[in-house]
Amino acid sequence: MQADSGSSDRLVPEISNKSEEGKVVVAGSGRGMEGVVPPSPEDWESACLKPGKETPKKKLCGYLNKFSAKAPIKTWKSRWFFYDDDKGVLLYFRTAQDVNPLGSIDISSVSFDLKVGSDEDVFEIRTPSKDFILKAVNKQAMMYWLQQLQLKRWEFCTNQVQSFVEDKAVLTPSDNKTQLNETDADFFPPVKTPTDNTVGIMAASLPPPQPSIALQNISLKHPWTEIQNTVHYLRGNYQNRTDSDTFVFVDSPDNPEDGADEDHREVEAENAAEMQKDARMKLKRKMKKVNSSFPCFAEGAGQEKITSLQHQVLVLEEEVKSQKELVKLLHKALEAAQQEKRESCRYLTTAKEKDRLELVRHKVRQIAELNKQVDVLATERKEMKQSLALKEEHIQELAAHVQLLMDKNQAKQQVILKLTEQLTNHMPESITEADLLATETMYKQQEEMEHLKDDLEAYKTQNQFLNSEIHQVTKIWSKVAQREKTILMKCARLQAHNCQIESKYLMLLRKLQGLPDLASEHKEMVKGLIQEALQLDVKEEAEIPIQQNPIKEYDDYGFMTIPEYEASEWKLLAKIQALEIKSSNLLYQEVLEKPLSEKWNNLGELSPSSELKALLRCGVPPEHRPRVWRWIVSHRVQHIRSPGHYQNLLKKCEAVEHPASRQIELDLPRTLTNNKHFLSPTSQLLPKLRRVLLAFSWQNPTIGYCQGLNRLAAIALLVLEEEENAFWCLVHITENLMPPDYYSNMLIGSQVDQRVFKDFLSAKLPKLTAHLEHHRIDLALVTFNWFLVVFVDSLVSDILFRVWDAFLYEGTKVIFRYALAIFKYNEEAILRIQDSLEIYQYLRFFTKTICDGRKLTNIAFSDMNPFRMKLLRNRREEYRLKLEAEMRELEKIKTQYLMAQAEHPSGHLDGAVSEDDDDEEDI
Repeated sequence: MQADSGSSDRLVPEISNKSEEGKVVVAGSGRGMEGVVPPSPEDWESACLKPGKETPKKKLCGYLNKFSAKAPIKTWKSRWFFYDDDKGVLLYFRTAQDVNPLGSIDISSVSFDLKVGSDEDVFEIRTPSKDFILKAVNKQAMMYWLQQLQLKRWEFCTNQVQSFVEDKAVLTPSDNKTQLNETDADFFPPVKTPTDNTVGIMAASLPPPQPSIALQNISLKHPWTEIQNTVHYLRGNYQNRTDSDTFVFVDSPDNPEDGADEDHREVEAENAAEMQKDARMKLKRKMKKVNSSFPCFAEGAGQEKITSLQHQVLVLEEEVKSQKELVKLLHKALEAAQQEKRESCRYLTTAKEKDRLELVRHKVRQIAELNKQVDVLATERKEMKQSLALKEEHIQELAAHVQLLMDKNQAKQQVILKLTEQLTNHMPESITEADLLATETMYKQQEEMEHLKDDLEAYKTQNQFLNSEIHQVTKIWSKVAQREKTILMKCARLQAHNCQIESKYLMLLRKLQGLPDLASEHKEMVKGLIQEALQLDVKEEAEIPIQQNPIKEYDDYGFMTIPEYEASEWKLLAKIQALEIKSSNLLYQEVLEKPLSEKWNNLGELSPSSELKALLRCGVPPEHRPRVWRWIVSHRVQHIRSPGHYQNLLKKCEAVEHPASRQIELDLPRTLTNNKHFLSPTSQLLPKLRRVLLAFSWQNPTIGYCQGLNRLAAIALLVLEEEENAFWCLVHITENLMPPDYYSNMLIGSQVDQRVFKDFLSAKLPKLTAHLEHHRIDLALVTFNWFLVVFVDSLVSDILFRVWDAFLYEGTKVIFRYALAIFKYNEEAILRIQDSLEIYQYLRFFTKTICDGRKLTNIAFSDMNPFRMKLLRNRREEYRLKLEAEMRELEKIKTQYLMAQAEHPSGHLDGAVSEDDDDEEDI
């Protein structure tokens, strides 16, 4: 098949300098062929497809039959397949000379399948959208195609992944190939390249397999492409008839060895050139004689001409081989003559007789050594002759023995034949027919066994290939997953940066809003920008598929991410806080959250230990928090917990109404007003919360009910879900963690802790304490509620549950640590405020400005050290005694006041009760 000029760049290789024997020169015109060494098929196989490339690279191409199931004519169609390394695409053409492909297959997203059936040369290439059924010429070509396509897919996917993965060494395609061959060698051994020119560039010069019907090979789906290829092919044939390129092969001379000096080297080079020129002229004359010896055929005898040309090629190849041998002999003779000439020149150029004598002596010694070698070789020759004679005798004996055995075997066969004839003559015909049937059955079984063996080998090959395919696809999937992970991490960093910028923008708007000397028009503009920022629909952000941690309306436990405050300033502050939390989660979820989650996954059974304590301080992942809290509570209340105790308390609540039930009903709607699970009166958690509080009021009659217990029980319900577990969690807090009179009517334990905390604050943060005392700030107005309800409604839920994780395990010292950490976190901001009223206003919401829970935890458990429980107990005992003395003094003053009022009843106003008194009774 003749290639057109348009496709010559793709099919005809540019052959560069070859070996020592010759080099190839491409002539622009002429039809004669001159030279010594023609290009071998291996040169075509490893040649470059495009001109200008210096490094030859082997290309994957060849003819395959493609099954067209959906075409108008369902049959096999011959197609030329060519793999494009740059794009990672397998193109297929109708013929090798076409310039426009009929279609392509993206190798990066395909899988290969090999089925064992009636036709063992068929394989499949499966893409997400279509399956391609292909058939090779033979089994070896099929396996070669499959393995090479696997290798190409691996190289392309690896290079594509490495362009996205950061901080990794880049592998070259050769490294990828080596790695793939090493890993897949156990599954499927490498298949050698077929030697019958069915795969590679040489296949382009062969005619494509012709189908039984001429129209079957035409693609009816791509008529325009067929027309373009046909026109291009016809144009190429016309150009080839007018002007065709031929290959001229010129032998490259070998460089002679260096001589004694430059003159000798020049003489030797001239002699070598003359000898090589004579050899070349002789070779040309012989080739002309050979060419003249072949007759000229008429144009009509095409097949005979092809046969004659093939025979001519064989004759020329034999002639070239003989000439090569002749050239080698001439080179050896030339080297010997040159060596002798060098020695003679050295002898003649020597001036002194002493040096000449030394050269002669050296030659004599060489001759003596050579004579010794000749004697040794002669001795060896005699020994080898003797050994050869012995071996010939042994061979003759063996031959005689073999002949004797053959004669015996022949005699035995004749005896067997005679006995068989006698046996068949004496046996009845029925037995003979049965033997024939048994023999036929045995032959059939043997044939079936052979077929089964062939099928077994085919299944083994299929199993090896499919194992290799699964292994390679798994590795590609892991690399793609790594690429996806890298992209997601990059996206998370960008989103975190975006959240930080948006947070700074909102903070700037908040500061501009608070400027007193801002113009009215500017105030309106800032107000409009704030309203626009607050009205941003967070649901649109959540619909973006690549969002890592979108700002949801509610978090995992039902708390509002951006609470609906009445004041716009607080709304803006909540939005800033939500953005900061999202930014922090995006930045640290890969670095801290995942390793922490893996530690919890590997923890197994829980038991008191320093490792568990450290993990609880870092926070419990939401998926592990219910299990951890249940274990902590059950471990601490196991001495008082009994089966059926909670149900008995509920029955008691139904039978008798507790005095605190009215206050519990009043506090239920005011519980966690920013949590969706407690907003609606029909919420499922409200009845559970009611039963837990009523059961606790009967469990602990000393406390009964105190405002704040509803929020503690609500937090326990959100995590533990089961009301009995929440009940025992409330018991654990009030009876194990807090002092006994913490929730009593006088709240003595809470008041004591406020004084203890003031001492700790002055010790840990003396500068801040002095600043607050200078402005006469009473911190108990702010911190009293922190200690009473363990920061519920003060910290954001993400930080709140981390505080509770450590609080349930360690106790009230965690509250002191976090309270000190909160002031340390905002110390600089408080020190900048120089007005008492502004300080109080700031302390109302400054806990809402804490967004980095990891920083707060680090301050609480690192910067606040040392913090010993013994010191806390001593301070509590000290201040409890002082507080009890003060309360006795107040009681004494109250008694005196009542006695004075009894003596002067006219000064008493009947029925006048203030609202403040009512409030105190509620507490």
